Amino acid sequence: MGLRDDLAGIIPGDLLCSLSDRFEVIGDIAILSIQKNLDPYKKTIATTLLARRRNLYTVLNKVTKVSGDGRTACYEILAGGTTVTLHRELGFEYRLDVGKTFFSSRLAYERKRVTDQVRSGERVLVPFCGVGPFVIPAAAHGAHVVAIEKNEGAFPWLLENISRNKVGRNITAFRGDAFDTPLLAHDDFDRTIIPTPYGMDEILDVIALRVKSGGMIHFYTFKKRHQIPKLVEDFIMRGLLPVFYRSCGNVAPNVSRWVFDLKKGQAP
Repeated sequence: MGLRDDLAGIIPGDLLCSLSDRFEVIGDIAILSIQKNLDPYKKTIATTLLARRRNLYTVLNKVTKVSGDGRTACYEILAGGTTVTLHRELGFEYRLDVGKTFFSSRLAYERKRVTDQVRSGERVLVPFCGVGPFVIPAAAHGAHVVAIEKNEGAFPWLLENISRNKVGRNITAFRGDAFDTPLLAHDDFDRTIIPTPYGMDEILDVIALRVKSGGMIHFYTFKKRHQIPKLVEDFIMRGLLPVFYRSCGNVAPNVSRWVFDLKKGQAP
């Protein structure tokens, strides 16, 4: 039984089929993407969802895609009164304002997969770090992490979450542009995790220069499946050996977020 089942007989059948049963949960906030033809029923949908999930207090309707330097979307509040929440994930806590920073609970497995590879004593660089979901677990594994975030709406939450999770001694955080290389420490890094915003793939050329030979780069990008073989060839030609890659879910028709675990060597 899903949300559509609960609304059968309330929303006409010809409209109900355009309502998705899927929604994202961040803390006590549910995020829906409601099509325009369901506008007259938005409040009813929100009320029904809250009745179904008693641990939720706010329902948001996503009205624009993630965009801009801040990687934020616009939301309409359908129920509740705040976009601030506390999200718990794999033993860590993240306080954030959903309306001012990018965060996807759907990437929880991927964050664990990558940060479980981090070893104590490593130097790890995380540009575009948001409120810290890659940074904090890596630091908890004993790495020293350099975290960079440009969005002024996200950076204060990053600092709060570092303190909240008691990993401050292992993290150096900068508010600034990841392309601004003077922000980076002069030492090379053993590992970098790059949750690349859409359209910023050139960051790989900047960050790869700061990774040691034999070091690891976890690079995220948005691509269509047919582009992947050529991308793999390009990585190899640049001395970056793909040891693992996979799709992390669709973000648009035929476009997915892909992750590549790249071992830095020498270009042919």
